[in-house]
Amino acid sequence: MLKPTEKPIACPDIVLREEFDDWAILFHHPSGDSVATGPVGVAIWKAMDGQRTLSDIATEIENQFEDTPNTALDDTIAFVEELLQRKFVTIEPQTDGL
Repeated sequence: MLKPTEKPIACPDIVLREEFDDWAILFHHPSGDSVATGPVGVAIWKAMDGQRTLSDIATEIENQFEDTPNTALDDTIAFVEELLQRKFVTIEPQTDGL
């Protein structure tokens, strides 16, 4: 399970195709795999830059969307874990502070 301090990075091989109704498709060209996602998933995708932690991203979601449930962090982690299993994201290696 991912930790809130981990920093996801969107894979550059993934194409984000946004539709007119705020939904989108993430398409992995090399494998042909795709994931449909709503506005929150799109916002999470765009925030995965390797600089922000999962906790940071969940806080951004809470600030950006009204009526965000108390499970925003857990939901963010679950979404990123699904993308990680499909090889749509990687995780920035954590350093020991050395």
